[in-house]
Amino acid sequence: MNRDVFEYALIRVVPRLERGELVNAGVIVYCQARSYLAAHCHLDPDRLRALDPDVDIDGVHRALRATQLICTGGPDAGPAGHDDPGRRFRWLTAPRSTIVQPGPIHTGLTTDPAAEATRLLDLLVR
Repeated sequence: MNRDVFEYALIRVVPRLERGELVNAGVIVYCQARSYLAAHCHLDPDRLRALDPDVDIDGVHRALRATQLICTGGPDAGPAGHDDPGRRFRWLTAPRSTIVQPGPIHTGLTTDPAAEATRLLDLLVR
């Protein structure tokens, strides 16, 4: 079976930037060879509130949903949704100092990027 290179980054929620504490809330997976780009998210509100009882859970959910929409592409994703998957991945994984932010990019080999996204979500987020 043919294995292709894929890249991924965790989506982290840092409710109090000055403290630097975080909760992993998703993973973005990109495989150029298969034109695959997806974000799988899972937010544990109780874990997040343990870091900051006043965190805007609805706002975090909206930001995670926006990431998923940008990965999917199309008109609901705004201007970024019209770029090719590689440009969208690079834009989503660019460093930023917001509450919802990407982690560093990692690489691997896979025969099934969608299954890899689910595996990484289960391993690193849930």
